[in-house]
Amino acid sequence: MAFRIQYFPSPQPAVALLARALAIVLALVCAGLLLAINGAHPIALASQVIASTFGSSFGLEDVGLLVTPLILTGLSVSTALKIGAWNIGAEGQFYAGAFAATGIGLFVPGPTVVILPLMFLAGMFGGVIWILIPTLARAYANVSELITTLLLNFVGTLLAYYVSTGPWLDPGGHALGTTARVRHEVPEFWGSVHWGFPLAILLTVVVAGLLNFTRWGYEVRIAGSNPQAAKYTGMPFRRHLIAVMLLSGAIAGIAGMLELAGTVHRLQGGISNNFGYLGIMVAVLARGSALGVLAGAALMAVILNSGIILQTQGVNTSTVLAITGLILFFTAIGDELAHYRVVRTQLVTV
Repeated sequence: MAFRIQYFPSPQPAVALLARALAIVLALVCAGLLLAINGAHPIALASQVIASTFGSSFGLEDVGLLVTPLILTGLSVSTALKIGAWNIGAEGQFYAGAFAATGIGLFVPGPTVVILPLMFLAGMFGGVIWILIPTLARAYANVSELITTLLLNFVGTLLAYYVSTGPWLDPGGHALGTTARVRHEVPEFWGSVHWGFPLAILLTVVVAGLLNFTRWGYEVRIAGSNPQAAKYTGMPFRRHLIAVMLLSGAIAGIAGMLELAGTVHRLQGGISNNFGYLGIMVAVLARGSALGVLAGAALMAVILNSGIILQTQGVNTSTVLAITGLILFFTAIGDELAHYRVVRTQLVTV
């Protein structure tokens, strides 16, 4: 009897959960050592982070505000992955959605009950328009969407900076480098957490249902795993690619609209806080699963909020970034190792 290590495409759920938990524990141990080397007291800091994050409604509200855009940008990237495409442009689509929603909120008159849905649609179409050229380039010219979506991130960011410091600059001068406050706001339902949070969860469930329990979703998953087989069986690969990528852009645009109307209320440079890029990490942590995005976004939100708390305790930004990287690095390793198991092999003697 001999043993060998074998790779399994789908890890056992219990093993995957245990591997992720152990990875996070190891990452925290390494982070504690890093803090101790820098002269800090890791146990005291950990107690402060836990108390500030989970021991008060204020901390939980902060996590709720962070998790909303992370769910949507993670869902955006995860949706594109189903067709085998990498949407690296959720950051630019986020800005495009926020820009379009701001235009409606500032310059279209009407009551909030009318304008807010229009802002939602504008944010969605802003994201669609921003991913349209990369989508068509990939579908009809086989141009890598990795490059085109990434480059448009810079255009979207600079567009927001330009209008918020130039044509749309707050005429009242109440804030520097921002537009005037958008009067139409997403209502809050718990402290500062707005209804965008349950809406993000609902949208995730809907997208997961479409991808897992409809014929369209089945064809998308087949096309994503084996495009040649999909074309051979007559599945409209190009049509599915276009639909999925446009859906991905729309979700990222909605994230930008909700961040504007629910949290920030003004368009400004840096409104994204890198949520588009962090969405890539969320999708990777979720291993492409739409529902897995919820857990990945929650973990990322806790990490980000913990980093903010550590900075208030005197830990410098570089150390916080190093700790964040350690947690994500160990988690990714744990997720990968969960696919391997030791199996027994029968020796054959002749």
